[in-house]
Amino acid sequence: MRSRLALLSLLVALTLVHAHSHHDEIDEEHLNAPIDTTLYIHIATQVLVWGFIFPTGMVLGMTRSRWHVPLQSTALVLTAAGYILGHKHGGRMFPASLHGTFASLLIMPLVFQGALGVYLKLHVHEDTLRPWAVLAHGIMGKMFPLLGWCQMLFGAIVLGGYCNGGNLGQCLAHYIMGSAFIAYGIILAILLLVGQDWAKRKGRSQEWWDSWVIFLWGIVNTFTEHHGGAWSHKDLQHTSLGVLWWAGGALGILLSRNNKRNVVPSLIIIMTGWAMSSHAQAFAFSEKIHSIFGWTLMAAGIARLIEICFVVPQVGTEGPPGAPDGSTAPVASPFQHLPPFLLVAAGLLFMSGTDEELHYISETGMDHVTYVLIMYSLAFIIYALMTFLLHWYTIGRSIPQATAPDARNKYYQSVPDTASMFSGYTTGPRVLQDEEVYELSGAPDVDDDPFDDRPRQD
Repeated sequence: MRSRLALLSLLVALTLVHAHSHHDEIDEEHLNAPIDTTLYIHIATQVLVWGFIFPTGMVLGMTRSRWHVPLQSTALVLTAAGYILGHKHGGRMFPASLHGTFASLLIMPLVFQGALGVYLKLHVHEDTLRPWAVLAHGIMGKMFPLLGWCQMLFGAIVLGGYCNGGNLGQCLAHYIMGSAFIAYGIILAILLLVGQDWAKRKGRSQEWWDSWVIFLWGIVNTFTEHHGGAWSHKDLQHTSLGVLWWAGGALGILLSRNNKRNVVPSLIIIMTGWAMSSHAQAFAFSEKIHSIFGWTLMAAGIARLIEICFVVPQVGTEGPPGAPDGSTAPVASPFQHLPPFLLVAAGLLFMSGTDEELHYISETGMDHVTYVLIMYSLAFIIYALMTFLLHWYTIGRSIPQATAPDARNKYYQSVPDTASMFSGYTTGPRVLQDEEVYELSGAPDVDDDPFDDRPRQD
């Protein structure tokens, strides 16, 4: 059954190649026509698939659930349907755009992923090519949420008619930096809820990684904000923020030696938020939105500072569902959810703060309070989805996968050692970790459904 599903998914992906593209020349009537029902269905379908189904399928794959193949196959079929609807709608028409180009480019990873799934179901080349195919399949699957995020942003930009002409630079700054804040919040949440063991194995505190990112981003920002000519006050402010980041990042790296924690990244976030809250804007509505964005960012930095200095992770009285009796695991304090959530909210506020967007919102009669509440509502939805997926991952990982000593070898193959290719020494084959190597080979002969969190019977 799963082989048929994987083959069907590949065939559906291949049919996408035959979809036609938008016309380059569109008259004024079609540019300003109302959005029809078909286009709304296209939007809803693609948001559902790329925002929920593919990320959920990724988590189920990482936990080796038997639901992974059916769910991802369904997502691929819905993607094909949404792609066709996006080219067959009536009403408003759109000129050629990055959204349409990227949609065509997405066909390649979809076909590649489907082909890998079919190949893995064949169970050939077990000791040569198959381990690498497993690894490639896992890496590609983990890229889908990022690809989907980019494509949904491109779609929103095209729908609103933003980022044209001289507005492209501001769009790039807001969408890239806003997405970076959201990614920062997601990474913090992952480390908080499921990544503590990984951090211990690496022997580096979270602030060490934070400081390196801030340091490198500051270097880029210092030399890319001024584009020649006279220096404006915005050039000076943005460049000075770059200097603040690389200087503070360097200090944070030094203070994070030997797995030490420090408050430098928190201070940088607070100071960045203060600068943004006082950043001069073109009109009053924009000033209000940027002020609230700055205050949100300051609140995230303050919450992170308090969490580092005063909040100690709780230890649960029992492990997650399915864990051995008597086991304990760190439990996140409710306060520790504040920094990542506020970073997600700050990222959304910054992404929604371009002049084009705010002019449009202001013209509709909506006030800044309503607009901010909408952005915070989206932040709650994103953070809820993220914690839900992490909960599924925790449950799936805690379920015993097999009891026989060699049961693992049926589903995991050793990747040939690559160290000997460069050093001349052989260290032996390396067995991939669980999160790296999920393959479409069927579920183990145990009940491994992460949807079911009932206690397992020995």
